[in-house]
Amino acid sequence: MPSVDLDTATTNAHDPSHQARRSSRSTRSPSLTRAAAASRAAPTSPTATKRSPSPVINFNTPLSTENPTGVKSITRKVIRRLEGLGHLEMVGMDVPVTEEEEETLTPSEEQEIETVLYAIGKETVKKAEALGETQNGHSNGNGHIKKEKKEKPDLEIPRKVLHSSIGFFTLYLYVSEGDVRTIVMVLWMALAIIVPADLLRFNSRRFARTYEKVLGFLMRESEKNSINGVVYYILGVNFVLSLYPQDVATVAILILSWADTAASTFGRLYGSYMRKLPARLPILRLPLAPRKSLVGFLAAAATGSAIALGFWGSIAPMRAGGQDLTWSWDEGVRQVAQGTEPKALGGGGALGLLAISIVAGIVSGISEALDLGALDDNLTLPIISGGCILGFLKLLGIAASWFSS
Repeated sequence: MPSVDLDTATTNAHDPSHQARRSSRSTRSPSLTRAAAASRAAPTSPTATKRSPSPVINFNTPLSTENPTGVKSITRKVIRRLEGLGHLEMVGMDVPVTEEEEETLTPSEEQEIETVLYAIGKETVKKAEALGETQNGHSNGNGHIKKEKKEKPDLEIPRKVLHSSIGFFTLYLYVSEGDVRTIVMVLWMALAIIVPADLLRFNSRRFARTYEKVLGFLMRESEKNSINGVVYYILGVNFVLSLYPQDVATVAILILSWADTAASTFGRLYGSYMRKLPARLPILRLPLAPRKSLVGFLAAAATGSAIALGFWGSIAPMRAGGQDLTWSWDEGVRQVAQGTEPKALGGGGALGLLAISIVAGIVSGISEALDLGALDDNLTLPIISGGCILGFLKLLGIAASWFSS
């Protein structure tokens, strides 16, 4: 049986039998001769020296008297198969193989070829393991190459805690009947401090180092060279508090605080295991951010739906006896005008609450996944989600009043 040795050309140069085989070029098959000519004509690439050494096949057993060329014929067929796979450039043989021998393989010859190929593959694996051990130690020594462990995703826990805590603070202010105008004024005052500090950070390296040393744990790497996300957060919150009804504005802030956090957390944890969102939203053709994952979208949608369900189902009536609500369980959608009694339009009960929660979930997922260029989602998420929910409530009221009339 033939044995396989992986050796270099330098070693073969000092082997007389190898040199004798190399000298008998006239007996090569046409395909090998063409491969040799092509390899000599092709220019040497920079990576040519890194090519794995070609296997050299030696015969450790005497040839059979009945078929003296049989073993070499099988070996030539092995070489031809390797040549077809691209593992060999040129190998010299002194025994030609006829076309009939090349095309027809007996079961015993097929087994011989498989044995040789297995030996070559086994030797290659051993060399790869040895190379891996010397370079990065990724081989486990049991014939298998260890896969590199994926880096754990950065969950931005301090940032997420601050982000989520604002939602609880918002609920407290809503239930305790805090004055919306006072809250908006306080936020504008905070913004008057944060914006100059950001501008100073861009123009003073010393101040930037101090700023990042104190607040850097709350910042993303991308925010160190751009406007702080807190600026967009306050702008988005003040927008909804100033223009939307209090209950709708509160839901929009909760979606910003909790749905955005859920989407980011689940997306970082499991986004690599699920497919990304399409480039555009079906039907509406709205652009979606390429980095957003399906699991993040589902997390935002589920959280937004739960927020609307829990808020209008139990928390909203706690403020001022539910007098200023846009929607209530008993009356459904309410048309509230300053100085007048609210007018009930219908669409209340479990069916109305379920419809609102479903819409709020879909709106939360889409708003969080939208790609609006340079606009920060801390600004766009509350504005878009709150506006869509308010628009749906108006449509629900119109439809309910139309069916009841």
